[in-house]
Amino acid sequence: MRKKLLFIIGWLIITIAPVTLFAQTKALTGTITASNSSPVAGATVALKNSSQAVASDANGKFSLNVPDNATVIISAIGYKSQTITIAGNYNLKITLDEDVSNLDEVVVTGLSTSVKRKNLANSVAVIGQKELDGTAPAQTFDAALEGKIPGANINANSGSPGGGISIKLRGVTSVYGNTQPLYVIDGVEADNSITSAGLNAVTAAGGSGPTSTQDNPSSRIADINADDIESIEILKGASAAAIYGSKAAAGVIIITTKHGKQGKTNIRISQDLGFSSPIKLLGVRQFTAQTAATLPGDSATLVNMFKAAQASGHIYDYEKEIYDHKPLLRNTTFSMDGGNDKTGFYFSVAQKDEGGIVQRTGYNNTSVRLNLDHKITDGIKIGITTNYINSSADRGLFNNDNAGVTTGIALSSTPDFAQLHPDANGVYPSNPFAASNPLQTIALMQNNELVNRFITGVNLDVTLQKSSHSFTRFVGRGGVDFYNLETNVLFPSVLQFEAVAKGTSIQGFTKNLNTNFIFSLVNTYAPSDKFTLTSSAGITQETGDYNNLLDVATQVISGQTDVSQAGALNATQSRIKYLNGGIFIQEEANIINAITLTGGLRF
Repeated sequence: MRKKLLFIIGWLIITIAPVTLFAQTKALTGTITASNSSPVAGATVALKNSSQAVASDANGKFSLNVPDNATVIISAIGYKSQTITIAGNYNLKITLDEDVSNLDEVVVTGLSTSVKRKNLANSVAVIGQKELDGTAPAQTFDAALEGKIPGANINANSGSPGGGISIKLRGVTSVYGNTQPLYVIDGVEADNSITSAGLNAVTAAGGSGPTSTQDNPSSRIADINADDIESIEILKGASAAAIYGSKAAAGVIIITTKHGKQGKTNIRISQDLGFSSPIKLLGVRQFTAQTAATLPGDSATLVNMFKAAQASGHIYDYEKEIYDHKPLLRNTTFSMDGGNDKTGFYFSVAQKDEGGIVQRTGYNNTSVRLNLDHKITDGIKIGITTNYINSSADRGLFNNDNAGVTTGIALSSTPDFAQLHPDANGVYPSNPFAASNPLQTIALMQNNELVNRFITGVNLDVTLQKSSHSFTRFVGRGGVDFYNLETNVLFPSVLQFEAVAKGTSIQGFTKNLNTNFIFSLVNTYAPSDKFTLTSSAGITQETGDYNNLLDVATQVISGQTDVSQAGALNATQSRIKYLNGGIFIQEEANIINAITLTGGLRF
């Protein structure tokens, strides 16, 4: 037993702390540009068979101490890597060619490790900022992912403003039935809970009670401002669950936001203006007296109703009235980034205001972000990311419905000769062909969702040991995700389908607090250019506290939203608290740059 213990200790000493090789060094400087002569910022210049590396500044310049006859490797995202042997020239001018296949792109493989795409053992999809923005910015971040992740099933649950996107990377893989991926933003595990607005009390969309995931809820990942994102990496391999736990069984979406780089301060102001409109309307059925008589009800009454509407010219295309609008879309962003050799910063303010194609619907989002990175010493780096979000969505009444009251369901059974418009006093008639008058519902009901959210994270990177063949560092990451969500839904008593309930007011209050941290040790051991071993081990912990209170009041006094002013009240509460702790180890081996072995284990 003692010999075995001595063997383990000896192996650890050899792996983590090899003998440092001393050599005379000289300062290697240079400039890195692209083929169009523009500087390449953030390119990595690494000494071959060593852990020593620097990044180029905003002007593409770099400086690195290297021994005589050294070999350096220059790499950057989106460009082909170059290997250069220094032969007396210590001032280089390097031009990088674009890498169309992205095989030299560096991607994340774990909580604290990364590798070139051509050496990946698992499937990792990468989305850059240009691909995410597209020609026209999407309304929400999750909608912007559509069509950009190979093999992913991304669907809009409805067209209601403010999100409601379902993303499936690997199908149903969780014993708890969760099919949504885990989102990690700058090391912070972000909550993406689906919160019901209580519309089920009116629509009976699913089951009994006021809550249901079928009553057009939104996803909270929609809060994130896509313009702040630098890159997105999607882990779909089994090793993702080994690192992040069972919550990652459906995949992990790692989001990295923008950070400031060394160089002059850059200021960017962007103003997008546009409009949205339906691509194609379904069209409505054209009736005659004969076809009107085939509708449910007394045929003689239906024929007379049709003839009266035809004679007075009151034949309407209600689909066009409701959906054929061109609301204004406005997206304003201001960002500023820069830094020096010690500190980098990124600051942004974004405001988005988009109207829905249905009247009295729309989405408004305001986001403020500040990212700071500081190098305390050459071996200690700290980064702080903060993001405040305020969003408001008027979502209307759409989606699944078993009571026939939502806009689309009511419209589907309403002929073009039905009279749904208000009279001179603003009083809407009842719809004899459906449970609701969709024009009345749109004009008088409200369904607002208000969110205030704060996400902050801290990253600490400490170099513990460095030599020509070995590099050991401590990586600590953690953060907090907190939000308040308020839903305010009102169906006045004058609505056609409120004849029994005599007015419904639904008030929802949700608080959610997520925290997480990871402490890990990472060692990279490269005895030669034909073999590299990356070992990482650490501990993780995540906590969550989700508290949703929903009050559904009926017999509401006209003009009141206060649930205490109602004749009947039904309150429900959903509370979920959890604490997850884990210990993980991961090993990655790269042999002759052609064979990659990756293994991970989590307890």
